[in-house]
Amino acid sequence: MTLPLEGYTVVAIEQAVAAPLATRNLADLGAEVIKIERVDGGDLARGYDHVVEGTGAHFVWLNRGKRSLAIDVKSARGQQIVRGMIDRADVFVQNLAPGATDRLGFDARTLRADHPELVVVNLSGYGSGGSHSHRKSYDMLIQAEAGLISLTGTPDEPVKTGIPTADIASGMYCAQAVLAALLRRARTGEGAEIEVSMLESTVEWMGHSMYTQLHTGAQPPRMGVSHSAIAPYGSFPTADGDILIGVQSDNGWQSLAGDVLDSPELAADTRFLTNVGRVRHRADCDAAVASLTARWSTTDLDTRLAAAGVPAAQIKQVDDMIGHEQLRARDRWRTVHTENADVRALLPPATFTDYESPMGAVPALGEHSIEILAATGLDEAEITDLVTSGIVGTASKSTTTPAI
Repeated sequence: MTLPLEGYTVVAIEQAVAAPLATRNLADLGAEVIKIERVDGGDLARGYDHVVEGTGAHFVWLNRGKRSLAIDVKSARGQQIVRGMIDRADVFVQNLAPGATDRLGFDARTLRADHPELVVVNLSGYGSGGSHSHRKSYDMLIQAEAGLISLTGTPDEPVKTGIPTADIASGMYCAQAVLAALLRRARTGEGAEIEVSMLESTVEWMGHSMYTQLHTGAQPPRMGVSHSAIAPYGSFPTADGDILIGVQSDNGWQSLAGDVLDSPELAADTRFLTNVGRVRHRADCDAAVASLTARWSTTDLDTRLAAAGVPAAQIKQVDDMIGHEQLRARDRWRTVHTENADVRALLPPATFTDYESPMGAVPALGEHSIEILAATGLDEAEITDLVTSGIVGTASKSTTTPAI
C-alpha cells in the first residue's frame, strides 16, 4: 500500500492556522513534513491554550504527522542549515509576516535559482503588492475585508463565523495548489512559485453574494440561518425546540406542505407555488410553516421530514457533533499521540478505498531536531554545539509560550 505523497518532503516555516492546515493535509497524504519552529516557544498556536492534555487545541488539530525542528532561523548558521534542507525538499511552504522570508534569504527566486524543480508556496493575508500587502492579516480581519462579516449574523448584528473561515479557505487552496504543482512537475520536471492570499481565498467563497451585488447593486442582507434567495429556509419552532428546514425546489415545497405538515391548503396557496413567490412572500410563508411545525416534537418532525425527503436538520451542539451517530457508523474516529497523552482525532474527510491516513503523532517542540540534523549530514559534535549555543532546541531544551 503506497501513500499518495509517499517519498515527497515538505519543509514548512509556518505558524497559526492557514499554512499548518495545508501541510497537515499533505502529511495525511503521506508526505514527510518538517516543521521549522522558533526555539523560544515554537509555533504561536502551541500557546493559544492548553486544553488538550496540556497542549493547544489549534496545534493538535493542525500538526499531526509532522516532525518538529526548533532552530533559530535568524542566525547565520540556522539559515544555512534550513536552506540546505529546503534545497533537498520537494516543497517549501511559508506564512511568515510579509517580507520575512526575503530577509532570511528564503524567497522563491533565490531558492529556485539553483533548484527550478522546487515548489514554493507563499501564503499571506493579502498577497504581494497593493496597499494592504504588509498589513496584519488575522482571520477575523480578513473576514471583515472580504465582506463575509457583512453577511454573517442577524439583521441587527454582524458577526464573524465561529470557525476560522479565512484561514481554512486559504489552507485548503494552498494544499490543492501544491498537489497540482507536483502533478505538473511529474510531467515537465518544472517546479512552481505559488501565492495564496487569505483575502482572495475568502472572496472566492463569496461567489453567490458577490454576483448578487454585481448584478442588482444591492448589498445582500444578513439572514441569520435563512437564505436570501430560497424560502422556506431557516429555523422553525417545534413543540420542544426548533429545527432547520431548507426547501430548494417547488416539488420539495409540495412535499413539505402537503405530506409533512398535512396542509393541502398551504400546498395550493398560489403565493407559494414557486420559489420566487415564496421569497417574495417570505414573511407569510415562514409564518404559515411555523404555525404548523409547532405541532410536533423535534424528533418526530425530523422523522417525518426525512421520510418525505425534505431537507432538514437538528441543530447540534459541539458535544452532539462529537457523538454524532453518522461519524460513529462510518468509524471516523481514531487516536493520535501528543506529547502528554493519546487523544481522539477524526480521519481526513477524503476516504481512499485502498489506504488509511497514517494519522501521525503531534510533535513536541524540537522533538525531531537531532534526527533531522543528523539526516542532513551533521555529526554528533556539530549537533551538540548547535544545541549548546541555543541555535537548535530539542524537546527538553525548548521553552513553551504561556497560555493566552
